[in-house]
Amino acid sequence: MKPLDSSHASPPAASERAIISVSGLNKIYGSGFQALRNVDLEISRGEIFALLGPNGAGKTTLISIICGIVNPSMGIVLADGHDIVRDYRGARSKIGLVPQELSTDAFESVWDTVTFSRGLFGKAPNPAYIEKILKDLSLWEKKDNRIMTLSGGMKRRVMIAKALSHEPTILFLDEPTAGVDVELRRDMWEMVRSLRDNGVTIILTTHYIEEAEEMADRIGVINKGEIVLVEDKTVLMRKLGRKQLTLQLQHPLNAVPAALSGYDLTLSEDGLQLIYDFDAQSEETGIAGLLRLLSEQGIDFKDLHTSQSSLEDIFVDLVRGRA
Repeated sequence: MKPLDSSHASPPAASERAIISVSGLNKIYGSGFQALRNVDLEISRGEIFALLGPNGAGKTTLISIICGIVNPSMGIVLADGHDIVRDYRGARSKIGLVPQELSTDAFESVWDTVTFSRGLFGKAPNPAYIEKILKDLSLWEKKDNRIMTLSGGMKRRVMIAKALSHEPTILFLDEPTAGVDVELRRDMWEMVRSLRDNGVTIILTTHYIEEAEEMADRIGVINKGEIVLVEDKTVLMRKLGRKQLTLQLQHPLNAVPAALSGYDLTLSEDGLQLIYDFDAQSEETGIAGLLRLLSEQGIDFKDLHTSQSSLEDIFVDLVRGRA
């Protein structure tokens, strides 16, 4: 299916802070499968935006359209002010993409493949800039090595160096730490923050939800081709994150006493833990009243602690609820 001719459509009213603006985006493949449904999305300049969703949710399709790899069926996408259909060269010059699958010329040296990538975008040679990228990515000592001799983690760094070679303002990282060890993952998190500090907008897809929780400024959740939610990470955690008070009891209970039925309580299988779900944002959490009632009922506890649901809990609830 050919993309909608956006030359006859008015561009979306993107805010000045938006570096990517997606309006009314749909993708229907020849088989009839609709991968994206009326996607509207704005990504702010200079942020780290994490796009989360289960397999087949439309994450890669959305990224591929913005990057010019897949044609949209309908809708308008602007990348740093450039329409991806009408001004595809301008749009692509602003975007760097690190795909999920490693794909490099195994027989080339690190230096040559990164330099070649820069030339593909018509950029003048700049050895000082390439040197800086390789040093920032801890690749400088490997610059003369053939890519085939590098570890998987190093090859992924080369992919990032290639994506940065033409000095993009937008960087897409599609599952950037898939298959790398924990230490390298931490190093890459630091590198991504450094890129953001240098003015690059980062869009990250990941299956490691702790990665989004650690790094992202905002979270977007996509499911079955639709954007379910876009929210500031801290606001999302505050609005949707549940808090729990867990009481370690001195003696097991067979059931939650009827006198405590007014509280959202769960008893563990062994009867030794009483778990209370409460709204941490409410002026009255109910904890004081619960502890008073426990005392009146002669229920003693030896320890208590509170915990808050993680971003993973929130994500699973959102997707499950949407389904």
